[in-house]
Amino acid sequence: MRAFDAVVVGAGAAGLFCAGQAGQRGLRVLLIDHAERLAEKIRISGGGRCNFTNREVGPANFLSDNPAFCRSALARYTPTDFIKLVQAHGIAFHEKHKGQLFCDDSSEQIIQLLVRECEAGGVTRWQPCSVADVRPHPGGGFELDTAQGLVRAARVVVATGGLPVPKIGASDWGLRLATRFGHDIVEPRPALVPLTFDPATWAPFAALAGLSLPVEVSVGSGKARGRFLEDLLFTHRGLSGPAILQISSYRTAADQPLQINLAPDLQLDKELVDAKPASRRQLGNEFATRLPQRLSALWLEHARLDAARPLAECRDADLQRLGRSVHGWQLMPSGDEGWRKAEVMRGGVSTRDLSSQTMESKRVPGLYFIGEVVDVTGWLGGYNFQWAWSSAWACAQALAAVPAVA
Repeated sequence: MRAFDAVVVGAGAAGLFCAGQAGQRGLRVLLIDHAERLAEKIRISGGGRCNFTNREVGPANFLSDNPAFCRSALARYTPTDFIKLVQAHGIAFHEKHKGQLFCDDSSEQIIQLLVRECEAGGVTRWQPCSVADVRPHPGGGFELDTAQGLVRAARVVVATGGLPVPKIGASDWGLRLATRFGHDIVEPRPALVPLTFDPATWAPFAALAGLSLPVEVSVGSGKARGRFLEDLLFTHRGLSGPAILQISSYRTAADQPLQINLAPDLQLDKELVDAKPASRRQLGNEFATRLPQRLSALWLEHARLDAARPLAECRDADLQRLGRSVHGWQLMPSGDEGWRKAEVMRGGVSTRDLSSQTMESKRVPGLYFIGEVVDVTGWLGGYNFQWAWSSAWACAQALAAVPAVA
């Protein structure tokens, strides 16, 4: 039987970073992952360039049943800290949009950064290697039944991620382990995911597939309301794009409609009426100067207005109704594209069972949960990677603060 100070299960962003940080603090660390390829979710992220953090990260950018939980970790290991690490490894990067940072070259650079950090800490890595069981050891700590034999560890860190993209190895292993050890689970569901609509009602809009435009989208009310100004993308089955991915995380009930303003920078109900005296255009041509042509044509058809009618001959009431419909499109999704298309998981191990300072279980001393397996879900745009780095760093500090096993 081999013995380690800590075993980290899951070699994704959080697991790799935690293992490296703990190893560099003098601990004997074993990192285990069942997947054939290392950190595949990092590899495919950000279109292959890894949106590794966001300059504007704050607690308000995260969703959880316990919203205050993420504050401590995010404050103690910030985007600036990870940026300094990226720079120390000589990785060139750029800011793309709203604080989002991407590698100039490839996501592989972030993976290799994490591998080098693990090597600097003398981390032992077994991959692919499955873990069949984790149980308390009578003498303290834990025993793990692995594909490479029995292992004893003073502490175990669960960094197995969430359920999105099962084809690259996502599983519920961490959630099942947490449940077996008595932890509450906030129901997992797909987040940052495209939304779908009933095929019969969506058929006219399916013809707009590939069309993108900036919108304002919102859902919910009060403190639970989500609102974003981002691009929307029409698809054959529904809606996608950053605006929809963002708002999908806030849609907590099947009967919650979306409110979409398709022209947030305009005031169409007023502008169309004001344009009447000077315009010689037909309604369809005038309308198409304010919305993409395919969308404006479809919208007029649904409004049952004649696109060929001269704008000057249109009734003010019809133009006002048309403008208001653009600014107040309300629609009810029938579902979403599920785990295969979701970027992250909302829900996970309840943070009320964990220490916000250390990520250690309040129910099982020596057991830790970090990264996506925890009920902390960030916005689109590098926020979830920063949670991985911050929660992993907090955990590594806590591991190093406990005396190593003999």
